Amino acid sequence: MALATMSVRVDEDTKKQVEAFCADVGMNPSTAVNLFFKAMLRENRIPFEIERDPFYAPANMAHLRRSVAQAEAGRLTPHELIEVD
Repeated sequence: MALATMSVRVDEDTKKQVEAFCADVGMNPSTAVNLFFKAMLRENRIPFEIERDPFYAPANMAHLRRSVAQAEAGRLTPHELIEVD
């Protein structure tokens, strides 16, 4: 089978991290991308779950807005810091 070239743009830090990870597991980024593509085609989907950051979930954003409103109204309660071992 003939090989084709694809070009992918990623930020420099991501590129370095991917190269280091791939080296640690004994492959290069090209092999990792090919594994991803094969899994995607075999499973007929992205082979992992894609979820939004739960921090930005509507329920959490509503909670944060309520907390900001309480802070702005001066209705905060001080608490002692709990040290965890």
